[in-house]
Parts: sequence; C-alpha cells; structure tokens
Amino acid sequence: MVNLRADTRESIAKLTLMDDIFMNKVFENDTERTALLLRIILNNDKIKVVKAVTQQKLKNLSGHDLQLDILAQEENGKLFNVEVQNHSSGAAARRARYHLSLLDAHSLPKGEVYQKLPDNYVIFITQYDVLKGGLPIYHINRRIEENNVDFADGSHIIYVNNKIKDNTPLGRLMHDFNCSNPNDMYYPELAEKARYFKETEKGLTNMGDVFEKLLAKREKEAVEKAAKEKNIEFAKGLLADGMSIEFTVRHSKLSEAEVRELASKLSA
Repeated sequence: MVNLRADTRESIAKLTLMDDIFMNKVFENDTERTALLLRIILNNDKIKVVKAVTQQKLKNLSGHDLQLDILAQEENGKLFNVEVQNHSSGAAARRARYHLSLLDAHSLPKGEVYQKLPDNYVIFITQYDVLKGGLPIYHINRRIEENNVDFADGSHIIYVNNKIKDNTPLGRLMHDFNCSNPNDMYYPELAEKARYFKETEKGLTNMGDVFEKLLAKREKEAVEKAAKEKNIEFAKGLLADGMSIEFTVRHSKLSEAEVRELASKLSA
C-alpha cells in the first residue's frame, strides 16, 4: 500500500489535465499521447511526434527565460509548445508572441539559412474563453492587410477554449481535460495514463512525491511572501516617520530600489 497522507491522496484524486502538475506527468516523455493531443487540436492525423518533454526550460541569455508545459517535436523539426492556462492573464497575446519567439530562436542552428526555420506552434488550452469569440478554437496566423493574403512565415498561435465540450473530437478532448475520474474519459489512451497515476502503487508514489514537493514549494513561497509584506509595511512606517532612504534600507531588509519606489508612492 502506498504510504501517502490522506489529504495528498484526496488531492491527487481530484486532479485533472487542466492542472499542469498532472498534465506534465501524463505527457512526460510520451510521444504517442502527445501526438494524439496534437492530432486532435490541429485536425491532422499525420502528425508524428519524435520527442515530447514537459517542464522544458528555454533560456534567453539577454532576457526572460520560459518554463514550458509541453514541448514536442516532429521528425521535420517542427516544434509544438502546449500550455494549460487556468487564468486569462496567463494566456495574454503578448505572452503567446514571446513563447513563439523563443521557439524560433531555438529552432535555427547557427549558420543555417532562414529557409531552414521550421513551422512552429504555440497552443494555449485556456479554462476561459480568453478571446471572447464563443469559438472552440482560434487559429492566429499572419496575413497581409492590403490584399488579405497569407504571410507564410510558418508561425502559428492557437487558442483552445476549454469551456466548449461538444460532441466533436476536440470537444471530447476538452471534456477529458476536465475529468478527475479516468472512467469518465472518452479517450482510452488518456484514461489509461490518468488511471496509472491515480490508482497504481508506482503511479501514486510518483505523483505523491511531485505533489509533496509542490506543496513544500508553495508553503515556502507563502512564508517568503508574508515576510516580504511585513518588511514593506515596516519600511512604509519608517518613511512616514521621516526616516531617510539609507536608514530604511538598512533596517527593512528591502533593496534601495524597492525603498525608493515606496517613497515615491508615499509622496505622490
């Protein structure tokens, strides 16, 4: 019997594929199920995935790094980044643009001609209808405004609306992404993998380890956030009492930039 805390076991039972911690485990290094996901979303049965990783970090030496939910690759070099977003702010248009820009930057080896840059896809599966068009899926591709002709640069951004769960392959997939009980899923491939992590000893142990680490991380972040808020309130009090920037920095554990920002807000 797997030795898990009762609340951890209960939490795992409630997880769905819309929870990135669970989705990451289900699709981790699983080319067949990742291919299934992409074939349904892109309506293309010919997609063949040769590599599928989760929580892949893309480095940007001069800017913001990215931690991707799923990064998949086809034989021809095409890259697919699939992200689950439960908050509208996480699926902002400029975020999609940034994800695509880093995919492109990692797709063209040094010295290669631009024609070797493959088609790349960023796919957001969103809990809410972020683009507010009432559609199950949105394909965003560049077009020339003057003649409405496609600008075929190979970039593709797709939003999948998880709110629509109709009787189509995509609708059934979105239904499965919201199922906590594998027995309620339409796609047996997804149900089988979900059942492994929820019901088998090895799967539960694996999932439990990940879940406990996540809880510990969140608890640590909560403590750090509370301490930060306490330091901010303390600094505000010092500044309100007329203390100098230097004195406040020395006693509040905040950086000089943070204290100066607080001071500017207090004096506004």
